[in-house]
Amino acid sequence: MRIIGGKYGSRQLNCPKNLPARPTTDRTKESLFNILHNYMDFEGIAVLDLFSGTGNISLECISRGADPVYSVDNHKGSIRFLQKVVKEWQIGPISHSFCMDVKKFLQTTDQRFQLIFMDPPYDMPDQQLLVSLIQERQLLTEEGMLILEHRKGSDYSHLQDFQFCRTYGDSSLSFFFSD
Repeated sequence: MRIIGGKYGSRQLNCPKNLPARPTTDRTKESLFNILHNYMDFEGIAVLDLFSGTGNISLECISRGADPVYSVDNHKGSIRFLQKVVKEWQIGPISHSFCMDVKKFLQTTDQRFQLIFMDPPYDMPDQQLLVSLIQERQLLTEEGMLILEHRKGSDYSHLQDFQFCRTYGDSSLSFFFSD
């Protein structure tokens, strides 16, 4: 895995093999950020990376100028790995990582975000409930964007604020825009 663009572009992420994560592939990530650059400037935007795993997406956003970036995952090893990278790369106080249940985080945070990326386990049963919780709690700013990475073939087009879906191999990205 590598960081594709920005300040830390081309840096490698050498993740421990024992992390229970399914990192977003470089191909999918590159396509995602090509789409995002048509909709937003990353400089100074608040980002929330849910089910952050290796921190791949968080670090890509930081590399492109996002500040602050919140990373949430319930696996201690994943959060420790991300914190180690943040320290090694001397990223500083723009990165905030939380080892906790994503639903609990969403229920308790008062922060609002321009970009929320959510990559839950593909077999997680209540993915659309998390999308609804984000919308109900108004965690996106005006013109904010929520992206859900999910298994190819899952359909979220019936959910509020759905805009479009793109498929890359076995993964799909569904995009939701706030008004």
